[in-house]
Amino acid sequence: MEIDEILTIDTPENVIFGYDIAGIGSRFLAALVDSIIILILQFLVYITLFFALGGADYFENGDSGWIIAIFSLIAFAMLWGYYIFFEMLWNGQSPGKRWVGLRVIRADGTPITLAESLVRNLVRLIDFLPVYYGIGVVTMFINEQSRRLGDLAAGTLVVRDQGSVTISALEESTTNRNIGEFRFTPDELDIALPIEKLSDHDIEVAENFLHRRLMLPNRTSLGQRIAQSLYNKMEIPLPAAREWQIEKTIAIVVRIYRDKTRHV
Repeated sequence: MEIDEILTIDTPENVIFGYDIAGIGSRFLAALVDSIIILILQFLVYITLFFALGGADYFENGDSGWIIAIFSLIAFAMLWGYYIFFEMLWNGQSPGKRWVGLRVIRADGTPITLAESLVRNLVRLIDFLPVYYGIGVVTMFINEQSRRLGDLAAGTLVVRDQGSVTISALEESTTNRNIGEFRFTPDELDIALPIEKLSDHDIEVAENFLHRRLMLPNRTSLGQRIAQSLYNKMEIPLPAAREWQIEKTIAIVVRIYRDKTRHV
């Protein structure tokens, strides 16, 4: 059983994110699944081209050198493009990573972009040497965050993922959660909010979201919905906030509510 390290990121907004760093075993399993899928795709493409060009007779009677070159180019394009395509489509996940429950993120905790995906997958060709991720495995053993050369070059790492949740799912657990990882300034807690219009249940849902938010693929959209719901019930407009500020906005409401009800 592998033991994953915890990555803690403290943002300039004093919000702390925690991620479970994926170990070598789970990454190897994800890579194995992806490799099998790539081999199947390559086989199907090669078979299609083989028969489209006339089968064995063409290779026996014609100049097959350029055909071999095309096949080699296709192999490279599929090995490289497969990961880039799915990492952009599924926000840092390939089919193998999605099946195992992993996700690629930037070292600062933000989602991977096309630039990082291009770099990490180009360097994959070096990680793959001398045989099936030989250099990559050695690098992951040495690096404390299990990062291969591609991750180091691109500034990325692989972390454990969790499934999407809904507000209904958060309502199933009503145990109060600690939001102590958020740091507040006096001004942030000195906001006059009509928190008397909120219920304990509203706050418990928000607390459960803050507790479970770390690796939710839908954390941004779910956080926006919860924040909007809280402010709708308080009958005041939701302050303009960037995506990464929404969770802090929710945490401020929770903290003010808990502080005021604690003294009632």
